[in-house]
Amino acid sequence: MAIRKPTAPGAKSQAMAELLAGVGTSRGAKFVPGSIIKGKVSAVKGDDVFTDIGYKSEGIVQLSEFPDASVVVPGYEFDVMLRELENDKTGMVSLSKKAADEKIRWDKVLETYVEGSVFKGTIRTQVRGGLIVDMDGVEAFLPGSQVDVSPARDLTPYIGREFDFKVIKISNERHNIIISRRELIEGTMAAKKKDLLETLAKGEIRVGHVKNITEFGAFIDLDGLDGLLHITDMSWGRIKHPSEMLKVGQEVSVMVLDVDRERERVSLGLKQTTPNPWSSIAEQFPVGSRVTGKVVNLAAYGAFIEIAPGIEGLVHISEFSWTKRVARASDMLNIGDEVQVVVLSVDSENQKIALGIRQTQANPWDTVQDRYPVGSRVSGKVRNFTTYGAFIELEEGIDGMIHVSDMSWTRKINHPSEVLQKGQLVEAIVLDVNPKEQRISLGLKQASTDPWAEIAKKFEVGSIVKGKVSKIASFGAFVELEDGVDGLVHISQISDQRVEKVKDALQIGQEVEARIVKVDRDERRIGLSIRAVNMTEDEIKALQEEAASAPVPSIPKSGEPLGGLATAFDDAFASTEWTPGENN
Repeated sequence: MAIRKPTAPGAKSQAMAELLAGVGTSRGAKFVPGSIIKGKVSAVKGDDVFTDIGYKSEGIVQLSEFPDASVVVPGYEFDVMLRELENDKTGMVSLSKKAADEKIRWDKVLETYVEGSVFKGTIRTQVRGGLIVDMDGVEAFLPGSQVDVSPARDLTPYIGREFDFKVIKISNERHNIIISRRELIEGTMAAKKKDLLETLAKGEIRVGHVKNITEFGAFIDLDGLDGLLHITDMSWGRIKHPSEMLKVGQEVSVMVLDVDRERERVSLGLKQTTPNPWSSIAEQFPVGSRVTGKVVNLAAYGAFIEIAPGIEGLVHISEFSWTKRVARASDMLNIGDEVQVVVLSVDSENQKIALGIRQTQANPWDTVQDRYPVGSRVSGKVRNFTTYGAFIELEEGIDGMIHVSDMSWTRKINHPSEVLQKGQLVEAIVLDVNPKEQRISLGLKQASTDPWAEIAKKFEVGSIVKGKVSKIASFGAFVELEDGVDGLVHISQISDQRVEKVKDALQIGQEVEARIVKVDRDERRIGLSIRAVNMTEDEIKALQEEAASAPVPSIPKSGEPLGGLATAFDDAFASTEWTPGENN
């Protein structure tokens, strides 16, 4: 007789569940965990909804799983998911309405959409890395990089808004859906861009929005195609930065300047949508007219003045003042200053206007002859030196010049610093006035009496004088006598011995005695001879007669070559050939 082994309680329940799982019910459902079946409310106790699924025991669904609790009454039917047939703790069937609803919605999405499908959804909330979008009741993930064509740093403004999205990836195993809004926008933009490139024409006006601003211009969105609006095409006038005229998001009307369909580039113009003010500039600002403008830019060579919107003229530094010496425009003006100017010239073709500030005032050189007539005595300070003279400031911006030849009656002046010092107050006589060239010639020596009237009397021929060597040349030496008068000792008159080089016999500053051999008052010349100091009266007389018959060279004038004087003095003493030992 066979002995039957006892069956474990758990095994019996499992066997029963397996047996019943294949048994149909009156509603035609099969009790398989994970399946969706119909349930009916039998009773509601607190938060528990007792549900009849046609099984031997009822199940419980939480009231919180119903969107509208008011409809949950006995007899109300709904879909539920079978979790477990018998719960080990309660012995009741485990059910979930929420899980059933989610599965139904998920299955419906899978039936409706595939990868690449487009749907309309609402953005519900923000999560790490992106946003959650309601896709027919199913949560779809929208990565932050797929929100828009431009990276969106703040995703908050998108929450609650409805958009079209494209399904990128569906994972049935993970119940995960990845979507994109960016791909749809890019696709739409590509289609619009292609259409725009085909239809855009030079010269037409289009409305767009400022998308981005750079140092060199702004990019304008023409609803699908970006065009470049260069800074030089924004205004007929001068602007330093595009932000002075535009801001991001601003609507603007622009003209199509050029279309490069191969490179997909469009050049736009803003100033071209308004008339060019330069077309009538000559009539608006005739030469000689006086206008008020504003300083908009400063350069080393001048200032740019805006005299009308988009119209600028240049005031060169030479046109700032009649008298002041302007080194830089910034020394006189600041950006933003309002100034009065006079139109000097207009070049409409090259869009250039020359302006002047000094022309708004009287030119002091027009009346300088009245203030400084020729022959009048004036005073001023030594302002500057040149190699040929000194500039004397008579009034602010008005200088007169004293040439070196007009500095002394008696001396040859090589450089004005020998007589004058910068800042020194001097008196001079006006010799000439030239308003056109803006020049005044002055004489320093003319402000004093010509000493040569007395020199001829004071320095008699044959007399012995003392002086200091002031200058040395190849042909002789100049000796400064009393009253600053210079006499010339020719090289042949330095010594009884033959002198090859003047500097070998005389030194600058050396005191010497010499005999006057000739005085020419008209030519202002004095001829001296050192070797004649010890001559006899007969020798002196003979030398004087010979010297009188030949001209004595003058003291060199400014710029006159010294070499030419040597020949002149040789001619003066040509008849006197001295050799060592003679006439002792």
